[in-house]
Amino acid sequence: MQILTFLGFTILVAVIAYLKTRNTDENSSDGYFLGGRSLTGVVIAGSLLLTNLSTEQIVGLNGAAFKEGILVMAWETLAAIAMVVTAVFLLPRYLKGGITTVPQFLEKRYDKMTKTITSGLFLSGYVVVLLPIVLYSGALAINTMFDVPALLNVSETKALWITVWGIGIIGSIYAIFGGLKAVAVSDLINAIGLLIGGLMIPVFGLWAIGDGSLTEGFSILINTNPEKFNSLGGSKASVPFGTIFTGMMLVQLFYWGTNQAIIQRALGAKNLKEGQKGLLLASFIKILGPLIVVLPGIIAFHMFGDTLTNPDQAYPKLVTEVLPASLVGFFAAVLFGAILSSFNSALNSSVTLFGIDIYKSHIKKDATEKQTVFAGKSFGVVLAILSMCIAPLIANAPDGLFGYLQEVNGCYSIPILTIIVVGYLTKYVPAIAAKVAIISGVVLYSISQFILKPFVVGEENYPHFLHVMAILFVLNIIIMLIIGKFKPRVEAFKLEYTNQVDIKPWKYLKVTGIAICLIVVGIYVYFAN
Repeated sequence: MQILTFLGFTILVAVIAYLKTRNTDENSSDGYFLGGRSLTGVVIAGSLLLTNLSTEQIVGLNGAAFKEGILVMAWETLAAIAMVVTAVFLLPRYLKGGITTVPQFLEKRYDKMTKTITSGLFLSGYVVVLLPIVLYSGALAINTMFDVPALLNVSETKALWITVWGIGIIGSIYAIFGGLKAVAVSDLINAIGLLIGGLMIPVFGLWAIGDGSLTEGFSILINTNPEKFNSLGGSKASVPFGTIFTGMMLVQLFYWGTNQAIIQRALGAKNLKEGQKGLLLASFIKILGPLIVVLPGIIAFHMFGDTLTNPDQAYPKLVTEVLPASLVGFFAAVLFGAILSSFNSALNSSVTLFGIDIYKSHIKKDATEKQTVFAGKSFGVVLAILSMCIAPLIANAPDGLFGYLQEVNGCYSIPILTIIVVGYLTKYVPAIAAKVAIISGVVLYSISQFILKPFVVGEENYPHFLHVMAILFVLNIIIMLIIGKFKPRVEAFKLEYTNQVDIKPWKYLKVTGIAICLIVVGIYVYFAN
């Protein structure tokens, strides 16, 4: 019954996505990469949430909450502020310039080589870190919920390989052969399912704790685990409170404002108004995110205590324990949709980056639209196979999946954010400054986290990686400004309006943005013990 429910919902999503996208022109760059610039606010919001909210987040963040409690909600709630900043500041500039990829802006602002280096950084981060972790965490959740090793009578390692390749192949079909609109439509359907299914887990969990009473369950949870409900945390926390004012906001701004896999949804907006509405709707729903990605981890701690050796198994174990058997199949299908969403979104963005920023720019400059799309698809197949080979090898990642993902991402997130911010805020900083900042950012962060921290200074005495990110961000900006002072551009940079979409802003943008920011601050104050 569980497997039938799982297959039924998964097939339903695929059929709806096909029917909604069969008339989209997949042979043009705008049609394939940006859904024909036709996405509305609701579709953008759903796709943004599902692209972000996948198993590396659901499994990894609940695993972190199992260990540390509500303080890890910083990864969720502060994202809302970053989305407001993106809607107000970055998106109008992106749509004014009519870009398809973030590195395209860097070509206009700096030069072609800066764009290519940045695209290469994005792609290396996707294939080595993001795609494999999404596949691994997804396979771990599916294997735990369905007990795949016993079902197929194979070892846990072999079951992991089988599930990883199954997810990877299906996700590749969506991303490579369907384009952005197929990804976005399937995301919207799965977003609704995930919100319903995700909220069911804490509800059933609290019912189980409170013997059928939600309020009693929540009261017991807070009274017996008060240390898990402190939003500030101690100095040894994975997210010390001070990092909120340093690297945390930089990471959030990079992720929601410059990460191609995320911002591509807003770049496909039919106009600025719809793009801003999509971002703000997603940011409001994101505030509710801890109910799905933090609270279940605390419930799992209360129910299972120290019996779990791997905190990343807390969420799938809680699902199988508290959900009625008839609903496990539906939830597994929704979770499977979330896995596919993050995988195929990153893969679709990788296809976009390669096709436009590398193939058409360097390999075949006179390529037609159709040839560019085909080259991107071919590259996507290779990238998918590589990520499926790497995924099973990252089992037992240090410090849990989510912490590992965020720390390693720093290698490329801060350098890219630096050159984009300086690019928009200055007019005379030259291309050489961007190249120096990218190289110094990658090299210095790598030396800091993978040489100095483990082998020279030691884990205990070293600054938190989010503080290191902030220090290097400021350092790289200073380097760029100094170079700009002594070797400025000949002509001031001016962002031209391409008239591809209407860039009139949403009239309720500022008031809605301020309200969202105040809600986030209020949540922190309420849980500050």
